[in-house]
Amino acid sequence: MAQLTPAEIEVAKKFDLTSKIIPFLDRHLIYPLIENLDLTYDEKTIKELSYNLLRDTYMNKFINDLNPDKEISQDVLTKQKEIEAKSEVLEAETKETLNLLSKKEVQEQLKSDKNHNRRYLESQHGITEDKIHALYEYGQIQYNKGDYVMASDLLANFRILSTNNELNVSSTWGRLACEILLLEWNNALEELSKLRELIDSRTSFNDPLLQLYNRTWVIHWSLFPYFKTANGLETLCDLFFSSSYLSTIQASCPWVLRYLVVAVISNNSKKLKDLVRVTAQESYQYADPFTNLIKALYLDFDFAQASQHLNDCEVILKTDFFLNNEDENLPLISKKFITNAKKLIIQVYVKCYGRISLEALSETLNLTKQELKDLIASLDLKNATLDDEKLIINHTSTKIYQQVSDKVKSLGYKSNQLLENFAK
Repeated sequence: MAQLTPAEIEVAKKFDLTSKIIPFLDRHLIYPLIENLDLTYDEKTIKELSYNLLRDTYMNKFINDLNPDKEISQDVLTKQKEIEAKSEVLEAETKETLNLLSKKEVQEQLKSDKNHNRRYLESQHGITEDKIHALYEYGQIQYNKGDYVMASDLLANFRILSTNNELNVSSTWGRLACEILLLEWNNALEELSKLRELIDSRTSFNDPLLQLYNRTWVIHWSLFPYFKTANGLETLCDLFFSSSYLSTIQASCPWVLRYLVVAVISNNSKKLKDLVRVTAQESYQYADPFTNLIKALYLDFDFAQASQHLNDCEVILKTDFFLNNEDENLPLISKKFITNAKKLIIQVYVKCYGRISLEALSETLNLTKQELKDLIASLDLKNATLDDEKLIINHTSTKIYQQVSDKVKSLGYKSNQLLENFAK
């Protein structure tokens, strides 16, 4: 990727969300975000940040490689030995349970009723509560060692047997983290769905404040798979615009509106009106080039400002971890966003003006005349005449009595809907 200019680095640093997102991520998930800062910070700073982030994990070799000149303290060495000893004990304890669960005759006896499974395994095979909990403990250790495959398997087996709601939620968080770090996006989406079900159920979470807290974490973790899967942006819009999650964004993490703007515009979502409303409501507590683009275009009708904000968006699209996707199997989010944003600017522009200079508009959008003409042609504008110099729109005005009639019909329809809802 091309290096940024000093002015672009200033924009990237000013609107960097890493510090806002970090409090809602596990330290293993934070590491990719730190690595992604290579365009705005030097290598030494990134290595130091990575070392401080991971030094309390059990990935000893990796930590030493990050800072080979730093002497390992005696406390750390003692802790490493203790963890290795505990790991050996747990490996022996869990091996018997895992071997047993892999047997076909045992699997045939297991049912959806966890209490039945627990009684069967304890009475017939001596699998006690402590042995089941050992799966969870060993899964935690393997996760902290960076063995995400083993950790995911251990936590999955624990969840099959455990009746502890709190630990089941915790193990689901763990599995989601593992699948994200393994880049297994479809598996991550499955775990995300299970986690949402647990959080939304009253048996697991009967405290509204705790639900809000966990939904805030779900919102941030969901950005990983949603921006890495084919239909992820569409799913993101559905989730983030749902009442419980939209209220969470507004109350706890308004900066997530950046990703909602990108998802709506990149995906040509029908939620554009909702997006304009939400960004306007939250403008008092959060603004960046993405939300300002919406404000300039749909509230202020300031096309010069909209163009400037779009230029800043292009910089952030290169540096934001979730937006600068380089997956060859997915279309570049940045390209889709910029193209669709320019189309939106043209659409609003032609609603405001009847006669448009192609030269002036191409300068505003930083396009050649031919690129602009191609974009205009792709919009299939009604009552439009296009030549080499100008675009002419023949606006048709509805008579005032027709506008009043349409409003009355709309109000009548909404009134009937309300009456039907009250009658139910």
